[in-house]
Amino acid sequence: MKLTALTPMFLTNELEETIDFYVNIIGFKCEAFEKEWGWAMLSMDNVNIMIAKPLKNEVFEAPKFTGSIYLFPDNVDEAWEMLKNKAKVSYPIENFDYGMREFAIYDNNGYLLQFGQEIEENQVQK
Repeated sequence: MKLTALTPMFLTNELEETIDFYVNIIGFKCEAFEKEWGWAMLSMDNVNIMIAKPLKNEVFEAPKFTGSIYLFPDNVDEAWEMLKNKAKVSYPIENFDYGMREFAIYDNNGYLLQFGQEIEENQVQK
């Protein structure tokens, strides 16, 4: 078996608000929106995310994803400056001992989005 891609699907009762968050706050493009299906496909560069309303027979009160989505921007400091005042911050930008400079925000549903970039050996600690 060979995997060729991974596309997370976020469930939400707030479909249009979630599309708006990813498009207008983060900068994704809405590639497809099927209101009658309760589904949308968003993309940015090589990253895709699907947004969907829960299935009618599924009990859904709130998002329940217990992990996070980790995104790798080409400039994490630029991403931080762009997002820090537009979304609820989980933790501010920081260099970590495991070699990553990262920060995390929550989307409008409470899903945790982490943004990180590998720290160059010669990079000055910020």
